[in-house]
Amino acid sequence: MGNVAVPVKFMSNKTELAWCKKSSYNLKKMEVELKLKLLVLALLMVGAIADPQIRLINKGCSQYNATNLLNFYQNLNATFVDLRTQVSNQSKNFATAQEAKGADPVYALFQCRKYLSNADCAACFDVAAAQIRNCSAGANGARVIYDGCFLRYESSGFFDQTTLPGNSMICGNQRAVGATSTTFNATARQVLMDLQIATPKISGFFAATKTQVAGGGAIYAIAQCAETVTESGCLDCLTVGVTNIQSCLPNTDGRAFDAGCFMRYSEISFFPDNQTIDITPFLKQDGSSKKGAIIGGVVGGVGLVVILLALFAWLRWYQKPKRAPRGDILGATELKGPVTYRYKDLKSATKNFSDENKLGEGGFGDVYKGTLKNGKVVAVKKLILGQSGKMDEQFESEVKLISNVHHRNLVRLLGCCSKGQERILVYEYMPNSSLDKFLFGEKNGSLNWKQRYDIILGTARGLAYLHEDFHVCIIHRDIKPSNILLDDDLQPRIADFGLARLLPEDQSHLSTRFAGTLGYTAPEYAIHGQLSEKADTYSFGVVVLEIISGQKSSELRDDAEGEFLLQRAWKLYEGDMHLELVDKTLNPDDYDAEEVKKIIEIALLCTQASAAARPTMSEIAILLKSKNLLGHMRPAMPVFVESNFRSRVDISISTAGSSTTSNATVSTSVLSAR
Repeated sequence: MGNVAVPVKFMSNKTELAWCKKSSYNLKKMEVELKLKLLVLALLMVGAIADPQIRLINKGCSQYNATNLLNFYQNLNATFVDLRTQVSNQSKNFATAQEAKGADPVYALFQCRKYLSNADCAACFDVAAAQIRNCSAGANGARVIYDGCFLRYESSGFFDQTTLPGNSMICGNQRAVGATSTTFNATARQVLMDLQIATPKISGFFAATKTQVAGGGAIYAIAQCAETVTESGCLDCLTVGVTNIQSCLPNTDGRAFDAGCFMRYSEISFFPDNQTIDITPFLKQDGSSKKGAIIGGVVGGVGLVVILLALFAWLRWYQKPKRAPRGDILGATELKGPVTYRYKDLKSATKNFSDENKLGEGGFGDVYKGTLKNGKVVAVKKLILGQSGKMDEQFESEVKLISNVHHRNLVRLLGCCSKGQERILVYEYMPNSSLDKFLFGEKNGSLNWKQRYDIILGTARGLAYLHEDFHVCIIHRDIKPSNILLDDDLQPRIADFGLARLLPEDQSHLSTRFAGTLGYTAPEYAIHGQLSEKADTYSFGVVVLEIISGQKSSELRDDAEGEFLLQRAWKLYEGDMHLELVDKTLNPDDYDAEEVKKIIEIALLCTQASAAARPTMSEIAILLKSKNLLGHMRPAMPVFVESNFRSRVDISISTAGSSTTSNATVSTSVLSAR
């Protein structure tokens, strides 16, 4: 029995990179790993009796997270219980299960090799179920492949999938040598080709063979497809598998795996002899001429056949319609870097970065609308080289982090480009532009209450993912309406991660150069440079008040009071006059007064003077979804950072900011009780 491969995670040497504190999740993960080790130890102790073949061949975790973790885990646990019951109580070696309750359905599939005993099959499932839970909390897709079994779950149906990008092979390190090398190679190729042809025609899509090698020894081989695929699908999958596994020769053992099939050969027996079947009848069913052609190809022109098969497999993959990346396919479940675009293609797509195509300007560069040669519309961000290598830091941060951040409420980075001093980022294009256009611009007043609520909730979920669910804690630093884009359905997508940095695990704050927009910035960050995820919480609270009121946080109301938004919101809260803050363009019949009052109070909880008193973004998302009132939770007085307001103080701080923040450039107001 092979050793169990233990996955190892590596951390970057870059001092700015660090893990978030996620003690509860880490404890849970340690518990799962301990159970897995104990299970493996128990299996090793009875190795003379049982062999579930739990050598780990391949594993992968989705880049995407479930939206409702409680609902997701309930569904995941239910499917695993169902699979385990089918395997142990019904003696199945292939099982599927699904739970579609709530917003995060789970589809799961388990298959073990048919030569395993019922006990070994169940044991392999237990190891696989424990291993697959090592994925980050909430990963909505994952799979593990062992010598003895395969387990996979996704958020949508996949049972008919066969060959997908990510198919590969693992080769042994022993080679056939001497006079038997040529004979071994020829025999192994013939065995694998025969399995490719016969297995799709066999009920259950499984075949095991033992073939003698001239000069001594034997080749043990199996091929297996998922029982939910079609005969043609099984053949397609094994065609790719044969191409992959033949590259292992002249090594004496090899494995090929794909989304819907598995192949293995070895000179050492890995299944009982009584599990073999005679596949000859299945080779003859298509006529002797076809069999003869195959044999002739192997004996007389093996190299040509391999080349043609590789070309055939590549053409099938290339012509297959490309699906939107979901992280659920075999190869896409590993974190990958962004696509590299050619500069001349982006230059052409944006009409030479013309003003006509300019979408907006950011702290580190301009954004252009681009149309690629395939017709896909993208947003192209052309970074500006600043002093002290800011541009390089921006580029490195966005490319390394954001290319692997995938959430429905975050703008996705598609790729990048480097040419000389030029650094360019390519994002998915949002046709509805940014939220500020709907609140303060030409589309002012066009959002109804439900749309505003969805934007508030989606933004909270996106930030919660950045802070707590991605494998490192990312602080945005510059949450504001212009950095919240809207998709076709007016759902929010948080943009511009150029200001993102990573929160060190061993510090409660990080002193760094100021990067943000005063008026949305938490006082402890703007004044003292103390940065934590609670700085984003403060900014989110200000944005929520803007969404509800339609008033800019940085503008004085045009009335006798002349108050800024946060000041006005606190004053109305104290007088139990919350609804006076609501945008007058909203129809009172479209919203529930108590719900609006609750969300205003949530916003004020976010803007409290003490960062420690502010809730986390995951807590905020729960509060927003809850039908209950806040109960005992009462906001304390906020601190308002006054900036760029000529009536109060004359300063000049840009989004990119200077390297240090002087207390003389910012003033604060404590909004005292009245």
